[in-house]
Amino acid sequence: MSNGNYRKTAVACYMGFVTQAITANFAPLLFLTFKDSYGIPLGKIALISTVFFFTQLLTDLICAKAADRIGYRPSVVASEAFSAAGLIGLAFLPNLTKDPFTGIMICVVLYAVGSGLIEVLVSPIMEACPFEHKEAAMSLTHSFYCWGSVAVILFSTLFFTAFGIRNWPVLSCFWALIPIVNIYLFATCPINTPVETGESMSIRQLLKDGRFRILVLLMVCSGASELSMAQWASAFTESALHVTKTVGDLAGPCLFAVLMGICRVLYAKIGFRIDLKKVMTASGVLCVLCYHLAGISKNPVFGLAGCAVCGFASGIMWPGTISTASRTLPFGGTAMFALLALAGDLGGSIGPALVGTVSELAGGSLQVGILAGTVFPVLLIVGILLLRRDGAKKA
Repeated sequence: MSNGNYRKTAVACYMGFVTQAITANFAPLLFLTFKDSYGIPLGKIALISTVFFFTQLLTDLICAKAADRIGYRPSVVASEAFSAAGLIGLAFLPNLTKDPFTGIMICVVLYAVGSGLIEVLVSPIMEACPFEHKEAAMSLTHSFYCWGSVAVILFSTLFFTAFGIRNWPVLSCFWALIPIVNIYLFATCPINTPVETGESMSIRQLLKDGRFRILVLLMVCSGASELSMAQWASAFTESALHVTKTVGDLAGPCLFAVLMGICRVLYAKIGFRIDLKKVMTASGVLCVLCYHLAGISKNPVFGLAGCAVCGFASGIMWPGTISTASRTLPFGGTAMFALLALAGDLGGSIGPALVGTVSELAGGSLQVGILAGTVFPVLLIVGILLLRRDGAKKA
């Protein structure tokens, strides 16, 4: 097939990451609404994010073995179906179950399974497309998670302002249209696998390979470097600038996501001419500077700048690690992509938890907690240097 036929595959992959952004970002906007409407205590509501990420981690792990047996097309179509079912269910199930919280959690698990499948499958599907500059294509594809996050925050805020927060079930059904349309795209577009069946490395072979262990370190640090700042961006902006939550969401996580998307698009346009490991090293250094600026600066505007620019600094880390893994271990197969996604999610859980724990130990100082997050981009730089040294030895 010509590259033109694979444009449909690329669009499906783009929309796949938009779907993932919807499932990750929509429910958190409703946490206080769930509390007020259904009388659910905040302690229970906090479990929504925990269950979402745990289900996604479990899905990553299962996919490492199951995706090749089931096939890429049925699996990725199922990812969109689970996501759509969860979003539509969220609009109705809390009112149909005896306990609204149970209805919400059923829907969270459904769309978390979809999100986990998207995370594991979309990257190898994109990698297998016959595009000339694959690192650029991968970076552009991952940018759509950023644009999806921005769209969810901005459009949902506008919708709630115009029609009232009580009409959130209508918006939940509206967001479900994205995965519903993408079911058709993934069902009809050409899909290749990065490695022929039977030729990919086993999980045991991957875990024995020292290069893969370094790549796992890079992925953990990528997820942690990104989400340690992103998850705390709103709270940091509110506490530093003393603004409302709406302004905090727009100035914090929204600006973070915009700059991250710009980084990924910029690399897709011109970055393929530069050595990817050098770009990632520079990104790691910039990320360290951003964490220090946010963690040390007494000027709240400089602190916000460090928080926002961190989105740009960490933008290339996740897709860059996946592209590096594809080049370093070309026979890694689905198991490699699944385990890397698992490592990234693990980092995304560890990083924000470390920031929160250190902040609490420091008497509630969020700046001290953010400063502790510097460890992740530092370790990422060390990992890249180890890979470069390994490549130099082989050369």
